[in-house]
Order: sequence, then C-alpha cells, then structure tokens
Amino acid sequence: MSLSISLHLLARAPVAGQVKTRLIPALGAQGACDLQQLLLERALQLPASGFSERFLWLDDLPSAELQALADVQGWTLVEQPVGDLGERMRRIATLGLAESDAVILIGNDCPALDGTYLQVACRALQEQPVVIGPAEDGGYVLLGLRSMAPTLFSDMPWGTEQVFDLTLQRLQQLDWHPALLPALWDVDRPEDLSRLAALNILI
Repeated sequence: MSLSISLHLLARAPVAGQVKTRLIPALGAQGACDLQQLLLERALQLPASGFSERFLWLDDLPSAELQALADVQGWTLVEQPVGDLGERMRRIATLGLAESDAVILIGNDCPALDGTYLQVACRALQEQPVVIGPAEDGGYVLLGLRSMAPTLFSDMPWGTEQVFDLTLQRLQQLDWHPALLPALWDVDRPEDLSRLAALNILI
C-alpha cells in the first residue's frame, strides 16, 4: 500500500526590496520582486500527481492574485510559523507528518525542479526513510521525510555551502539511509540569471 505524501512549498511573498536581495544589484528591487513572483507562479503550477495534499507556506499575507492562483491550482495557503528557517521547516514537517505518512519540502528558487523530479522523490520515499535533492551551491532543493528528527533542522548554517554535507552527516548519525536525487541549481546570484534565461523564464 502506497504512502500518503503531502507537498509543502515554503516561499517568501513577493515584496520589492525584501526578496531576492542578492539579485537587486543586477535587477533592481522591483525586478528581483518580479522574478520571485514568476518563480512562485511556476512552482504553483507543478503537477499535483502523487500528493494527498499540497500546502503553500507564505511568510506574509498573499496578494489577491497569488491567493487566486493558489486556489485555482489546488494549494492550501498557510502562513509560515515563526522562527528561523530550520525552526519553520521543523514545524511544517511535524504538522505535515501528523496528517500524512510522509512529507516533501521544497522552495520556489529552483526552476529546474519539475514534475518528474517530484515523482522520482515520491517513489524514493516509498522505499527509503528520507530523500534529498542536492543544490549545486551546497544546500538542497528538496527534502522528503517519513519521520521527524529535529537534529536535521537545528543549528544549521542555512544559506551556506555546508548545509547538504551537514545534513548527510546527521542522517548518518540517525542511521537513516537517504535516497539521493540529481543535483539541481537554484536562482540566488546574478550569475544564475543566464541559466534562467535559457529556460525562457524572462524577467
């Protein structure tokens, strides 16, 4: 019998000057905000196949446009819990695991993450306790769990190139053997914009 898996998308509301700040020198505050809006819209259009429920966890109140898009695409829009990124992820994973057999957490920064990638992650979770999709910059773009372990989220140097390796070390300490997905890239720095243009996501 297959597991029920809920998908949790953590995202920042598109507010000029508060999102994609490392891209502001290249795009300007409004351009960086527009990019966040485009990436978020793209993530909301990911296929629903394989998931019992899908949640968009937003760090601020949504615009009417964003709320409408979430509704049309079948996402439940929820305000993120308080705390640093690790604490928010821990709480969201805990809440998700109270309702479904497994959870998958993603962000909206990875335009290369598509429906096929999600399906591979879902299949992996049927067999393994955890699945992780590395990011080329040393973080990760996807984390799937069948159980909760706070150590995966506490005292983690988020936003650094150490995150993926430290997460693997902590999984090893838990004796959890992860399924590893192919590494993907995310959009954080000006040098990522040329790769974005190649995907025909215009800004």
